Amino acid sequence: MKRKFSDRANWRRILRRSYSCLALDGDEFRGLVTFYRIHELREPLWKEYDGRRLCLADRGYLWMQHFPKGEHFVVTTMFDDKGRVVQWYIDVCKTQGLTDQQVPWFDDLYLDVVVLPSGEVYLMDEDELEDALRQGDVSSRDVALARKTAGRLLSSIRNGRFRYFTLSLKHRKTLAERTGELSES
Repeated sequence: MKRKFSDRANWRRILRRSYSCLALDGDEFRGLVTFYRIHELREPLWKEYDGRRLCLADRGYLWMQHFPKGEHFVVTTMFDDKGRVVQWYIDVCKTQGLTDQQVPWFDDLYLDVVVLPSGEVYLMDEDELEDALRQGDVSSRDVALARKTAGRLLSSIRNGRFRYFTLSLKHRKTLAERTGELSES
């Protein structure tokens, strides 16, 4: 199981970035929200879905992460340099926490759900989860948690109840001002 950190301090692709984290405790959301703005990078990051290439990281892109308290997932909303959503990437995780430096992290359970603005939904990395089980990196209990969480996420998305689509847009506008993060760059 890999521990992933929201500040992506070891991401070699990135040459210059800004990062901030806010704790929220409201009716709408309880947890942490991070802002990761890419200012300079070695090369853009591309991903292909069904033969269509999407740029996920480039100059001026913003990755906003929601770490909902008590949940087994983390939502990354990737915005392009014009402020448009490129994709929502939902990592299924075993646990979440904070470093001594107050950087949020999560222990990745391999399964991911990707949602494109077009409404296309992808369940990713089922093979990685099975490989991790075979290699002893995760337990059968972890696998059951991952599958149950992914199933709940997919159901919520299909039924139009996944609130992070609208919450990410709202938080990008309202919280960016609090962190000093500019909406456009």
